[in-house]
Amino acid sequence: MGAVTIGPLVVAADRFAVVLGIFAFIAVTTVLARRIDPRFQAWSGWVLIGGIAGARLGHVAIHWRNFAEEPWRVIALWEGGFYWPTAVAAIILLVLFALKTARQRLWSVLPLAAALVIWNTAWQLTGGTQAIPLPGIAFSTMAGEPHALDTTAGKPKIINLWATWCPPCRREMPMMAEIAASSSAVDFVFANQGEDRQAIAQYLSGEGLELDTVILDAFSELSRHYGAPGLPATLFIGADGILRHAQIGEISRETLQSNIGHLTGGN
Repeated sequence: MGAVTIGPLVVAADRFAVVLGIFAFIAVTTVLARRIDPRFQAWSGWVLIGGIAGARLGHVAIHWRNFAEEPWRVIALWEGGFYWPTAVAAIILLVLFALKTARQRLWSVLPLAAALVIWNTAWQLTGGTQAIPLPGIAFSTMAGEPHALDTTAGKPKIINLWATWCPPCRREMPMMAEIAASSSAVDFVFANQGEDRQAIAQYLSGEGLELDTVILDAFSELSRHYGAPGLPATLFIGADGILRHAQIGEISRETLQSNIGHLTGGN
């Protein structure tokens, strides 16, 4: 479900693929530094820094309105949010200006190609999303009323699997509550995993959060149904009730808005 589990660690598939690509790049440039030219060692460090910085700054530039309101989020790399064309531009500049000879530039293609192949292979193997339908069971709301997810077909929905003890869940919740309150094109459902009403109510009250639809999934049935390996998990469900995309781990405002656009035909 768009994630890789390594022991107790759960890593989103896109981030896992990037990490493997980076390891491949470092491994090949280390060999080049030993056997071809030692300057490849320093160059590899600049490529990593420049590529990440370029990708992040490109993302920030595209979504500058969001970051103007929350400038501290520019360094919140754990949320994700990178724009690959600006990363490529930064890397090309580093190839042209940091490597002085045609021989060095030709050899630089090898670690870059290795990183690309490993990243793409890992992403293809781990990044798929199964077309899972909504479960045909009802859950209890905070008010004690039954709520059946599959009875509201015809409108896209976003289901957030969360818990009060989960730090990334708590970090993203105020932003998700804000977007849920302003998004009439989709239904937001906040499905608490395994906690009782008192714990949930205490958290929401303490944080001053108002959520229209909070359901109690006491036995984490939704996590099992969708194969979510950890929390938080944000599920993007089409109007036909079929899972379109799943985000494992903390989600950024931009990723949430982008996926809402895909669900509603806005992008």
